[in-house]
Amino acid sequence: MGHRVHWVALSAALMIIFAVPSFAGNLYRYHNADGIVVVNWTVPPEYAPYGYEVLNDDGMVIEVVPRELTPEEREDRALSERVANQAKAEEARLQQWDELLLRRYSTVADVEAARDRSLRDLNIRISILKSNRRSLRQKVENYQANIATGEREGLMPQPVELESIEVLKREIVGTEKAIDDRQAEVDKVYGEYALDIERLRLLQDVITLRRNLAAPAANKY
Repeated sequence: MGHRVHWVALSAALMIIFAVPSFAGNLYRYHNADGIVVVNWTVPPEYAPYGYEVLNDDGMVIEVVPRELTPEEREDRALSERVANQAKAEEARLQQWDELLLRRYSTVADVEAARDRSLRDLNIRISILKSNRRSLRQKVENYQANIATGEREGLMPQPVELESIEVLKREIVGTEKAIDDRQAEVDKVYGEYALDIERLRLLQDVITLRRNLAAPAANKY
């Protein structure tokens, strides 16, 4: 009888031992509401937002799940990411600008020459527009003089003359707008080339400094 009880107890123990692997897998370590460290097969949903650790079969930490961020922390992180992305974009823009300048120009004088060519073309267009404006104004004055002469002779202005004057005035307004637009282009081109000149000077200063610093090291050999 005693042997039978012994074997029954042993069988029950073996069943427990062999049942344990069915639960084998990662363990989770977290703090409960009282701040006590708990190790369990799962993390209750109410504790998961506060973060937890994933343990392997040997009790080693294989993953750390951080706590959820507060709305303020998420906003700060988003702001930091935006600032970092803007900084990267600006760095890429400057690098592209530098490469373009060094590929196009050898000296500041080259930039100034390119600027002068661009400005010369724009100034020619402005001169043509101003000449057209003078011609239009002269035509208006001629119509007005003819009307004034006719009125002194007792003649009424002809509708075609009045209409022609209005058409010419509208053309003058359009021409003046075109002149203003071209002048704005002149200012923009001048400003852009001024930035190119300043940037190229800075690049050349950096290149010269690097060469000067490298020269003594080369002379040692």
